[in-house]
Amino acid sequence: MYQKLLAPLDGSDLAECALSHVKTIAMGCKVAEVVLIGVVEPMLSVSALNAELGREWVSNAQKGMRKASEEYLTKVAEKLKKDGINAKVVVSEGLAADKILEYATRNKVDLIIMSSHGRSGVARWTFGSVADRVVRHATVPVLLAAAPACRVD
Repeated sequence: MYQKLLAPLDGSDLAECALSHVKTIAMGCKVAEVVLIGVVEPMLSVSALNAELGREWVSNAQKGMRKASEEYLTKVAEKLKKDGINAKVVVSEGLAADKILEYATRNKVDLIIMSSHGRSGVARWTFGSVADRVVRHATVPVLLAAAPACRVD
């Protein structure tokens, strides 16, 4: 049924709550490939930062965030591989929800599995919700995991 799963991870314990579901589905459905995706979002007010800190500093900071994301995802992929799961790492730059949706569409993903941070009210409005945007705009099924032990209000 599922041949390619996409699991967005941001390095947080909350995001990792979805990994148990990724493992179960990947192993149970004999999934051919699990793609772990990290998205490095642009630094806030880059033009103001560029003016104050210089373009080189901003560029180096973005590169550092990309490298940290790649290293983190590679460690997670290695753990999945030990369980016999074919895991691949992808790091993209841009707005998280947009890049997740774009990757899923362009790469024929069958299922997106991700966690929700469980924010509500003002926090949800202020920070937005990557998971909410993905659920509303995905053209493939989305499994949204909200483990009670990982829930944040």
